[in-house]
Amino acid sequence: MKVFVQIPCLNEEATLPAVLKSIPKQVAGVDDLEVLIVDDGSTDRTVEVAKEHGVTHFVHHRRRRGLARSFQDGVEYALERGADIIVNTDGDNQYPQEKLAELLEPILSGKADIVIADRQTQTIDHFPWHKKLLQRVGSRVVNYVAGTNLPDAVSGFRAYSKEALLVLNIISRFSYTTETIIQAGVKHLEIATVPVTTNAKTRESRLFKSNWEMVRKQASAIIRAYIMYKPLVIFAGLGIGLFVVGLVPFVRYLYFAAQGERGSHLQSLITGAVLLIAALICVALGVIADLVRINRVLQEQQLEHTKRMRFRQLESFEDN
Repeated sequence: MKVFVQIPCLNEEATLPAVLKSIPKQVAGVDDLEVLIVDDGSTDRTVEVAKEHGVTHFVHHRRRRGLARSFQDGVEYALERGADIIVNTDGDNQYPQEKLAELLEPILSGKADIVIADRQTQTIDHFPWHKKLLQRVGSRVVNYVAGTNLPDAVSGFRAYSKEALLVLNIISRFSYTTETIIQAGVKHLEIATVPVTTNAKTRESRLFKSNWEMVRKQASAIIRAYIMYKPLVIFAGLGIGLFVVGLVPFVRYLYFAAQGERGSHLQSLITGAVLLIAALICVALGVIADLVRINRVLQEQQLEHTKRMRFRQLESFEDN
């Protein structure tokens, strides 16, 4: 069993030593534990510090490409080198890497495909009340869309089995966390959670400049993912809503027409007609989007097959 612990880094020379020192050297049930640094355009001594602590696996970005792309590139690097499980943690030492064994256990025992650490954000002292509220609401929205029941949907300390990563596809440029959960829910992967206690805060988040930017970007990612995987639900629901609302002006027009005031309420007739046409368009868009979804599912199945062939050939090449 080969495990890669990947650490996306952007100028983490100050905190990276603590992260690397806290990663266990051995874990029960794991034959080979490797550390991978994904350098997302660092301009400090992040890479040199990692090498000084014995890291030999690196993915380099010449310019900053974002967390989602860093995660994806790290996954491909690890799978190419025979990883059975990939763990993602942060370079700011927020997460307790010493809990690695607990994070891996549900996958090693065959109980889960993905394991996400629950930071128990309601107990974190340095989290302001509004951030705790946003985390709670955000997790509920993600759970509703994905059909899951996760207490901390945006936690970045998580483990993925190779099988899970072969069927997941990262599209977002902002963050992979919510997107992979939604995909995992749609594709019926088993997700487990492990409660952890985070370390003391070392710096502000670099993913976003403010909480409202986080909300905007996360909401955009969730809506896009929901439209991708359940477009008929959205467009059909919108169409039904417009149809119901569109009936109101018609009923109003018919009421006044029965009173002999037909000519003076044509605006109700026009408004109702516009709303009903809009409802019809929404339903038509839903049907088209659902056909696109079906086509994308077939393409993802082909992509999964291609991935399996690619990494199987690489493993055979390394064995020889």
